[in-house]
Amino acid sequence: MKILEFTAETAGERLDKFISFMSENELTRSAAVKLIEDGCCTVNDAAVQKNYKLRAGDNVRVEIPDAAETDILPENIPLDIVYEDNDLLVVNKPKGMVVHPAAGHYSGTLVNALMYHCKGSLSGINGEIRPGIVHRIDKDTSGLLIVAKNDTAHRGLAEQIKEHSFTREYEAVVNGSIKEDGTVNAPIGRHKTDRKKMCVTSENSREAVTHYFVLENFTDSTHLRLRLETGRTHQIRVHMAYIGHSVAGDEVYGNGKPKSLMGQCLHAKKIGFVHPITGEYMEFDSELPEYFKKFLNGKTRI
Repeated sequence: MKILEFTAETAGERLDKFISFMSENELTRSAAVKLIEDGCCTVNDAAVQKNYKLRAGDNVRVEIPDAAETDILPENIPLDIVYEDNDLLVVNKPKGMVVHPAAGHYSGTLVNALMYHCKGSLSGINGEIRPGIVHRIDKDTSGLLIVAKNDTAHRGLAEQIKEHSFTREYEAVVNGSIKEDGTVNAPIGRHKTDRKKMCVTSENSREAVTHYFVLENFTDSTHLRLRLETGRTHQIRVHMAYIGHSVAGDEVYGNGKPKSLMGQCLHAKKIGFVHPITGEYMEFDSELPEYFKKFLNGKTRI
């Protein structure tokens, strides 16, 4: 069983919405409703209804039962596996692949491919539709992510992410000119009117820190290396848009996509962690994919 605990900072949010947001989409709103109805959620140690309106300072506790058998089908989809052992694997995800099943994407996902490759040997901590998934990257973000084969490995990796000792570096092309390295330290929360979007906000938000380093300048854009200190939903995309330099091709937080891009120009290039079983520090670096290199080559350098 996994336990999540949160404290409401502001009043008025419905409990089911709050749980879905604070879990950073680990729990969908419908999943949150089911947990509340099943008596797996309390507010200030008391059972409440799904439409309970939170008050500032309320303590919310959610108990997530161990995963049940999944109906998600294994699919023989090729995987670019960078590393694998008995406890975990590191996968280089292509742009366009959804990480786990969700509405509209019940097949062709990374999870479908992992279930076929690992033949049922995946952690169950994140529930029946996200077996093995420790952290995620967006559908149109390419690059490295780590997968846990058992719950012990999953817990060890998740703790490193929580403690910010998990190395995650990205490369991106962003719109406009950035001359110097910098840091964005701005909390991220759910957008008030568009619940599918995130934004920089002080309400029901969580700390978010992104460090960026200038690699090359072009006439209309900048090639950056970015290091995450935290790992919030859409963090790089939100932070770059917040400082006026949206990721090239980002249709949600930017100004649309160039014809040469399908989705944002963002690649999870490096990942580093302490192996949760052996204690060995491991680091992996992936080559920039062809779409990224082609986009760079089409730019006019300064």
